[in-house]
Amino acid sequence: MLLGRGSMKYRLFYNMQSAIDLLRKVNCPQNLIAHCIAVAELASEMAERCGADRELVLIGALLHDIGYARSHGIKHAVVGAEIARELGMEGRIVDIIERHIGAGIPSDEAEAQGLPKKDYMPKTLEEKIVAHADNLIRHTTRITIDEAIEDVQHELGANHPAIERMKRLHDELDGLCGLR
Repeated sequence: MLLGRGSMKYRLFYNMQSAIDLLRKVNCPQNLIAHCIAVAELASEMAERCGADRELVLIGALLHDIGYARSHGIKHAVVGAEIARELGMEGRIVDIIERHIGAGIPSDEAEAQGLPKKDYMPKTLEEKIVAHADNLIRHTTRITIDEAIEDVQHELGANHPAIERMKRLHDELDGLCGLR
């Protein structure tokens, strides 16, 4: 189990190294692990500025792409959540993994993209931070929100609704954390 009940609050049993070891154990490639570390570093900084649960964000960010061990493309988030459940991870980690794709995907778009009809929009501050940090890391390099939007426009088209969601998420977190 990744998280267990402590006397005061949830306590992480895994640290950064054990999360990285888990990615290796499930056969995630080294370049993906390097990406997850870069996302975790940025997400951890954002969590500290926002007053979010930094430990939860760090572990969630490290494990956000665990689904690539079994799947590629957008389905990696759903598969990653399945892996996390199989491993007995606490629900907050599962939710981070499942809801990190883009700036979230509403149920109608999810179904159109071949995902189970479900809302994949990040809800908690920690989920939003991991999703946005992932948007701002290209491979292992930090990029600007404008560069991230250009990437989405190139991949999905200039008018895709994901672009507006990404802008709204950035503005929301900028208001809370001062991202600019």
